[in-house]
Amino acid sequence: MIDRRRLMLTAAAAGAVPVPAFGSATAFPGAMGWAASTPGGRGGRIIRVTTLAGEGPGSLRAALEAEGPRIVVFEVGGIIDLQRRDIRVSNPFLTIAGQTAPEPGISLIRGGISLRTHDVIARHIRIRPGVDGAAPKSGWEVDGLTTSGAHDVIVDQCSFSWATDENLSASGPRFEGGATAEQWRQHTSRRITFSRNIVSEGLSNASHAKGEHSKGTLIHDNATQVLIVGNLYAHDHERNQLFKGGVHAVSANNLIYNPGNRCMHYALNASEWGDHPWEVGQLSIVGNVTRGGPSTRADLPFLIVEGQGDLDLYALDNPARHADGRAMQEIGVISDREPKIRRLNASPHWPAGFEARPSDQVEAWVFSEAGARPWARDVVDQRILREVRNGTGRIIDDEAEVGGYPVMAETQRPFVEADWDLPTLTRKDGAPG
Repeated sequence: MIDRRRLMLTAAAAGAVPVPAFGSATAFPGAMGWAASTPGGRGGRIIRVTTLAGEGPGSLRAALEAEGPRIVVFEVGGIIDLQRRDIRVSNPFLTIAGQTAPEPGISLIRGGISLRTHDVIARHIRIRPGVDGAAPKSGWEVDGLTTSGAHDVIVDQCSFSWATDENLSASGPRFEGGATAEQWRQHTSRRITFSRNIVSEGLSNASHAKGEHSKGTLIHDNATQVLIVGNLYAHDHERNQLFKGGVHAVSANNLIYNPGNRCMHYALNASEWGDHPWEVGQLSIVGNVTRGGPSTRADLPFLIVEGQGDLDLYALDNPARHADGRAMQEIGVISDREPKIRRLNASPHWPAGFEARPSDQVEAWVFSEAGARPWARDVVDQRILREVRNGTGRIIDDEAEVGGYPVMAETQRPFVEADWDLPTLTRKDGAPG
C-alpha cells in the first residue's frame, strides 16, 4: 500500500509541493471512516470566496481550481449558477468550508463538482443541478458531486438533489494500474467518507440519454475503504446505494425513504468486466432504516444482488418496511448465474474507531444532523424532511414540480480568522457557523 504521508513529505523535500500538517487528529470533530484523518487544506493559504459569479476572481471556481494547500472560506452567501459547467478539482489538499458563509449559505445550481484528486474535505454546501429546461433524453447528464479516482475525501453535511445522473458518487476507472485487483484499487476511488448528507430527488424521466435516471449514490467497481454513514436518501428511484463489482464498503446508520425500483443494490456485470477475473464484493450493512413511500414498488426487497458476481455480506440490524407496515424481503436476486452470497458473522472491513448506532437511534440522529447547515436548512431540505416525517412526497422528473430553483438574496460577511479554529474550521465560541 502506498504510504501517502511519506510520498508527500518526499515531494515537499524536493521542492515540489507544500504539505499540510499530518497527524493523528481527525479532520474535524466527528469525522469518520478511513479518510477521517485527512488534513484537507490544513496549514494552507486561506482563499476567500467574495462573489457569487460562476467564474473569475473571487469565485468558488477559481478557489477550487487553485494550486497548493488551501482552505476555501466564504464572505458571501446565496446562489452560485454554474451555467452547466461543472467544477473539476484536480489539485490536492483542499478544505471547502461552507459553514463559514453568511446565511443562507452557499447553493450551487446548473452544475456540479468533480473531485479528481486527494485529501479533500467538503462541508455544508448544497448542490442542486436541475434539468434546467433540457428536453427529455437530450444528454444533459450531470452529477451533484462525484469523486473520480480520488482518495482520502470526506463529504460531510452537504445537500444534493435534482441531479440528472447520480446525486453523489465515488467512481473512477475499473481496471487501471496493472493486472491485479490490488493495483486496480489504487487507481480508482478509495478511502472515501460520505457522512450526514441529504441525497434526494434525483430526477427520473429528465434529460439523461438513457431516460429514467433518478439515482442516489453509485460506488463504482473496485472502490475500497468507503464509508457511507448517517445520510438521508429520499425520493431516489434507484441506487439508494448501488455498489458495483469488487467493492469493499460499509453502509451504516442511513435513513432511506421512498426508494422506487431499487433500495440497496450490489451488481457485478460480466459484460463490463470482460476478460478480467471477477472479484468478490465485500459489504457491511449495519443499522440502516428503510421506509417505503408513495413511489416504492410493492415487492421491493431491501437489498438486490444482481449480475454475476459473488458477495461476502455482513448485515445486521437493518429494519426495512413498506409504507403499509409490511416487512421488506431482505434480499432479492436478479441474475442468469446465481451469485453466491456468503453471510458473515463479522465485518470483513471496518474503519478503526467507528461505532455504528443501534437502528432505533438513526431517525432522530439523521433528522438532527443530516444535510447542509442543519441549524438553518433551506426550503428544499425543510420540505424533504417534512415529507419523510409525514410519509408523503414522490419521485419527480423536474425541479419545477416542487417549486424550481430556490431564490436567495445575496448576503455578505467578512471572514474573521480569529473567530475560527483553523485546523478544524469550527467556531471558537461553539456556534455552528
